[in-house]
Formats: sequence, structure tokens, C-alpha cells
Amino acid sequence: MPHIQITWIEGRTTEQKRSLVTKLTELMVAEASAKPESVTIAFVDVPAESYASNGMLVADKRKKS
Repeated sequence: MPHIQITWIEGRTTEQKRSLVTKLTELMVAEASAKPESVTIAFVDVPAESYASNGMLVADKRKKS
């Protein structure tokens, strides 16, 4: 049972997630011979204040921009 977990900064719409679920499932079927019903996907939406990159909180990077 393939499981895909996507951890990203919150803010995507349900429609964006829906589209991604469809495409990722199709990709797993085509490239990994997975059955569509066996593919599970979890989105972990993290606040920008709880996500860091290159030694800096993303929230702080956004304030600089």
C-alpha cells in the first residue's frame, strides 16, 4: 500500500489538493504499478511560523519580502 505524505506550508485550497491527489494517484499507477485503491495521500499543513528553511522561519522570510 503506497502512502504519500506531503508536508508543506498551509494555504492551498481544497481544489488544489484534489487536483494533486488525482495526479499523484495516476502517477503511482503508471510508474509504480500501484492499484488506485491502495494509494493513500496525507497532507500535513504547517503554519509558516512552524516551518523553517535555510536557518530561518518561513514567516520571517515572508516579512522580509
